Amino acid sequence: MKVVIVAGARPNFMKIAPLMRAIREWRERGFGIKPVLVHTGQHYDAAMSDIFFGQLGIPAPDINLEVGSGSHAVQTAAVMTRFEKVCLDEEPDWVVVVGDVNSTLACTLVASKMGVKVAHVEAGLRSYDRTMPEEINRLVTDALADLLLTPSEDANANLRREGAAESKIKLVGNIMIDTLVENLPRARASALPTELGIEREGFAYVTLHRPANVDCRESLASIMEELKSVATRHFPVVFPMHPRTRKRCLEFGISLNGAGRFHVIDPIGYHDSLCLTERARLLLTDSGGLQEESTFFRTPCLTLRPNTERPVTVEIGSNRLTSVSRLGDDLAAVLDRESRFGEVPALWDGRTAERILTELTPG
Repeated sequence: MKVVIVAGARPNFMKIAPLMRAIREWRERGFGIKPVLVHTGQHYDAAMSDIFFGQLGIPAPDINLEVGSGSHAVQTAAVMTRFEKVCLDEEPDWVVVVGDVNSTLACTLVASKMGVKVAHVEAGLRSYDRTMPEEINRLVTDALADLLLTPSEDANANLRREGAAESKIKLVGNIMIDTLVENLPRARASALPTELGIEREGFAYVTLHRPANVDCRESLASIMEELKSVATRHFPVVFPMHPRTRKRCLEFGISLNGAGRFHVIDPIGYHDSLCLTERARLLLTDSGGLQEESTFFRTPCLTLRPNTERPVTVEIGSNRLTSVSRLGDDLAAVLDRESRFGEVPALWDGRTAERILTELTPG
């Protein structure tokens, strides 16, 4: 059985790594699975890709489409044009797409029109906010995919409401947690806490990059003031700052100084990020992945967004949605609570990749 596995951007790397590892293990046990790894190059940066592929143990892509950046239409069209040749040349039994980036949508459209079966890993997630391009990608991908591999029961419910056939919906768990579990020993060996002089449950970890949070002077200035207040009154704040956020701070004249307790540092790798997520007293983020990782560690997390496509992290986990206007109150409320709370959702156990392969190879 030949399986084309598609990765388009950094969030996809963490989702394909356990799948590639599981395929390798199954092949060693005699299962006839031939993977073809396709990197669309949607967000291609040589240094970033090499670091992440190396850290996560992902083999070099068999095919790199090198589409580069562009508008949603330009990028989607470029992936479609180049991926069609991949399907013609490889004649796969399955195309496996992950997440919700433009490459996910583009490759699903191509495979579906060519009669190639599509499996969507992380199917069924919904924010119900169609102003987010990712939401459109999720809806179209799930409408066309032949196998809907979901991370949680709420995703199953979303798909049923949209009329997906029950036979297509398979609850397999969260593939991101497979990667987390596999990389936890290396994350716990990170030297970053020692370098920064921060203690377990004695700091806040912050990541912010979404335009709604950082492209408005008033919003960004308010967020930074609240974080500096935490650093002054409670404990250090560690803020690996996205280039977009740093650029906006400079444009808006927002100081990055914080009396030695406000640590604005360069972006960090996956292992350092996991280490901070596990050890932090609280997180403030607008990232999807950190909502899941903090839930696994039961680390209190405030997500600076009006909605989330991962509501299970709010319903039973340690995640809470917040806004700029109430950020100060929500930070105070988290600090008044116990340092760990919530539950880990079912099947977030590090064995999702195995369940995916079982669904791809029934019998």
